[in-house]
Amino acid sequence: MVAPNLPGWLFLLLLGAGFFLSTPCLALEPKEILVLANRNAFHSVGLAKYYIKKRGIPKDNLVKLWVTDKEYCSREDYEKKVAKPVRNYLEKNDPQKSTRCLVIIYGIPLTVAPPEMTSQEKAEFEKLQRKKDDLNQQLKVMGKDEKEKTERLKNEIGSIKKKISLLRKTDHASSLDSEIALVLAEDYSLARWVPNPYFLGYRGKQIKNMPQNVLMVSRLDGSSEKIVRRIIDDSLLVEEGRLNGKAYFDARWPDPGGKKTSGYGFYDQSIHRTADRIKKTDLMPVVVESSKELFQPGDCPEAALYCGWYKLSHYVDAFQWQPGAVGYHIASGECATLKRKGSRVWCKVMLEKGVAATVGPVGEPYVQAFPVPEIFFASLIKGDLTLAECYALSNPFWSWKMVLIGDPLYRPFKKNPVLERNLLINKSNM
Repeated sequence: MVAPNLPGWLFLLLLGAGFFLSTPCLALEPKEILVLANRNAFHSVGLAKYYIKKRGIPKDNLVKLWVTDKEYCSREDYEKKVAKPVRNYLEKNDPQKSTRCLVIIYGIPLTVAPPEMTSQEKAEFEKLQRKKDDLNQQLKVMGKDEKEKTERLKNEIGSIKKKISLLRKTDHASSLDSEIALVLAEDYSLARWVPNPYFLGYRGKQIKNMPQNVLMVSRLDGSSEKIVRRIIDDSLLVEEGRLNGKAYFDARWPDPGGKKTSGYGFYDQSIHRTADRIKKTDLMPVVVESSKELFQPGDCPEAALYCGWYKLSHYVDAFQWQPGAVGYHIASGECATLKRKGSRVWCKVMLEKGVAATVGPVGEPYVQAFPVPEIFFASLIKGDLTLAECYALSNPFWSWKMVLIGDPLYRPFKKNPVLERNLLINKSNM
């Protein structure tokens, strides 16, 4: 996972309790949810109706799409078979724009491909490929005494690779969930990401290209329809009481305290801060691992909350998940699939093992694309915020890689909120 230098404004996280009360994404209600199901996927419509009934969502708040049931779809199919029907429904049935959240049901693709190259771009692509191949052949026969020419060829090949990458538009791919959040937004660039107007890190900042009319998005999905039903049922059951268990946080380095950090260090520090804030609430026992080693099998009984890193695409079976557990693992591609047999990506296996909500990317997101742990978990334990709102407040980008899986209305501490305590930092050390 890449960790480029992050802009300073990302770290100015004004997180006072009063700040949360002024946010625009509060008190999400069932009537404000639109459910998306796939008529082309077995169980999808049935699961949508099950969720609608369980949560008391109006029956008409359902859009039945007809799109591939594979986990990957073309940009053209996304536009014609997903975005257009959703946009048409909202324009026709919701002129007051009361819909605030989309729920994507099992059977709808995870990833949207980049746009196809134009005929002119394809011709240029093929020309560059031929030139690159020719230069590579020249490089193979270069003598050891031709260092200067060898270096020049390597630099030229590197330049061609960059041009090829731009033509292939690899940074235009995204999760379907992150793209559909902007279904009502005006035209925006598909290159990389679009800033999320809900994100607390942007408050009080002048951010370019900030979109309007953005919807929250969550997904009810997994490797089987039984998992989806279990997520729904566990979420409702936990809300009758509260989420019990222990909180586990897996940092890579010792807590730097008030030291200024960035990149990987910022997220590691945020994990430590999250642990500290939950400790101060006495909500549940907190366990912190602060070495480069991850929690090992059997280390985490009664796991209710989790955040950690970094084991790429290989879930470590350290956890005994409590019903309703919430957690995510910071690593690239951990939501690249939820269905592929044999895959050990964290989102897929965590859902199979029993979590009710998790977050992960469908591809390389860069570390700053992950929800900021201290915002996400501090929002969650406040109790008055739904899962979708906690994610919206902590997620920096849309039109990018991240996916939230879980019931968007889920409030694991609904009956035991931590509202009156100043559990959030007033200002980061950035």
